[in-house]
Amino acid sequence: MMVKAKYQNVLNLGEKLNIQNGDVKVDGNKLHITGTANTQYEKNLLWDEIKAAGGENPSDIMADIKVADTTVYARHTVESGESLSKIAKHYYKDPMKYNAIFEANRDILKNPDMIHPGQELVIPNI
Repeated sequence: MMVKAKYQNVLNLGEKLNIQNGDVKVDGNKLHITGTANTQYEKNLLWDEIKAAGGENPSDIMADIKVADTTVYARHTVESGESLSKIAKHYYKDPMKYNAIFEANRDILKNPDMIHPGQELVIPNI
């Protein structure tokens, strides 16, 4: 059970992200986890958490995480004070990629400088 405690933050994040069909098994000194994340971004968050606990190439965990919606990188609900560049920096680590988000949401956005809290934006795969 030591290995499960080591990766408890991963399991907690999986619950927070509402990973579907999640399963966790301990086999000797190895943790096996499976499940389906909503988007690639959520899958990446889980892998980042796995690496934070176990290093770049952990040998004590086997993770099979699938992605339910591969057509988008993420979905984002706009909050007060946000801009497309701030959202782009969050997801892509580059605020200048705001135009990719704008282009992917032209059906609801007419101007990249005018977004409103509560709008649900597609964060495209780029």
